Amino acid sequence: MHLAELNIGKFKYPTSDMRMSGFMNNLDRINALAERSEGFVWRLKADGSNNATDLRVGDDYAVNMSVWTDAKALENYVFKTVHAQFYKRKAEFFEAMEKPHMVFWNVVEGHTPTLSEAMDKLEDYEKNGPSERAFGWAEVMDIERMRSLRCA
Repeated sequence: MHLAELNIGKFKYPTSDMRMSGFMNNLDRINALAERSEGFVWRLKADGSNNATDLRVGDDYAVNMSVWTDAKALENYVFKTVHAQFYKRKAEFFEAMEKPHMVFWNVVEGHTPTLSEAMDKLEDYEKNGPSERAFGWAEVMDIERMRSLRCA
């Protein structure tokens, strides 16, 4: 099994606004870093684009969706590469979210999740909390800890 993730957010400003330049001007570099990262499998891109910034769901939320071989690979990319610098700056570019905005689920190797599938997982997570169908970072890290204990 692989690990799929969806992260949604509402941009504070139009992507063409100078206040978004720190995000937009680095997007290709950060996406390329993801694609070179160990454990990367796939990421969502809009038609004719190298990113997903033109895609919107729900009430005008931008989306980021990807698939990784495992939680450790995703964790390494998010928190142990230059991506972490932008993650720390998310409040500059995205509005604060009152409800869950990130969800994870397991997918069979070779399966490419759809945006509709991902939004269903986010809705499931929001309504029912963590389960085997949809879960959050805490559960992802618990799964990884359990795997490492079994291997030790």
